[in-house]
Amino acid sequence: MPFVNKSGGEDEEDSTDVAAGAPPAFDVDFDPNDPEQVKVHYNLAGWTIDQRAELAETLAEHGVPHVWEGDELVVPEAIEEPVDELFELLEAEIGPFPVPLFEGDPATEFGLDEWPLGDIESLKSSLVEAEIPHRWERSTLFVATDAEHVVDDLLDAIESGEVASLDEDSTAPDGALQDLFSSADRLRRDPTHSSSREKILELVPQLSPTAPPFGLAAGSWAAMVEAGRHLVAAFESGAPTDELKESAENLHAVCRPWV
Repeated sequence: MPFVNKSGGEDEEDSTDVAAGAPPAFDVDFDPNDPEQVKVHYNLAGWTIDQRAELAETLAEHGVPHVWEGDELVVPEAIEEPVDELFELLEAEIGPFPVPLFEGDPATEFGLDEWPLGDIESLKSSLVEAEIPHRWERSTLFVATDAEHVVDDLLDAIESGEVASLDEDSTAPDGALQDLFSSADRLRRDPTHSSSREKILELVPQLSPTAPPFGLAAGSWAAMVEAGRHLVAAFESGAPTDELKESAENLHAVCRPWV
């Protein structure tokens, strides 16, 4: 989902009433020059030409009232919810989409003038896949300051050839990182959470420390797999609650920077 904000209007209730009275989801009056009409702005900075073309085609097919303001798609607030649903469908088909970093946001700068084009392309894909807020100014990369240490690891991994690519036959199952993180998050608070326990016991044996998800540094992934194996061993040995919580906390901690 792109970055979203709103503008215009003093009474948001009016635009909601318009949506309720419109038979088709997008059959609403939209005057982008009306300062009293509440508008939703979707910032698409970083989207590729192909992604924007696909979005434009989708908007036309569904008759979505909209205007463009630079990198922003602007629609009336009355149709925000169905437009959000369209973006979710597009993300499943042609995503993921980059998370923009805006001027004025806390940022860390990385000068990559001497990086080869192949490594730059791998980095761009990895930043998008990891949903790290960033922007490019020629060969200089700016990333959100709170993601600085993650990007440091990522740069080191790309330089050493330790980042999984889409061309590799052996990578982790889809959603493996998110499943590890969410299960560990529940188990560190409640080691008796049955569905999370079952997920960990089922998933971890399928994971290889040398086959990370696309865009993830192999060293970081290996640490996650190792922490997951410790948690599985704790469950299988009938470890006490405190030990289970500690193992789950360790797994959560190594996953957290990448989620």
